[in-house]
Amino acid sequence: MEERKLGPVELRFAELIWNNAPIPSGELVKLCAKELEWKKSTTYTVLKKLCAQGLFRNTNGLVTVVQTRQDYQASQSHQFVADTFSGSLPAFLAAFAQGRPLSKKDIQDIRALIDQFEQEGQV
Repeated sequence: MEERKLGPVELRFAELIWNNAPIPSGELVKLCAKELEWKKSTTYTVLKKLCAQGLFRNTNGLVTVVQTRQDYQASQSHQFVADTFSGSLPAFLAAFAQGRPLSKKDIQDIRALIDQFEQEGQV
């Protein structure tokens, strides 16, 4: 199972599945024709690729989600921090906030997340 960042078109396709799953593959073909102007063969080619990556499953013509949108986004976020900031979340936050001050709400939300992680024993 290969995992990598989705391109913009693959991400639009994945969003269609995440928003409509479980969905019969025939309905997905119709949806992609309408939303992406794709032919049937394009839909099945990209679906096969994303199934091989472990995002979705196509079993007996029913497309289901294996990796949720949130799990995919978390994976991509972790990979970005690892690749760009040597895995340092504080370095990422410092870079993110540079030139764009955090609002009081941003700070409260970050503190609430830290408190939640501490309560759940994740610290």
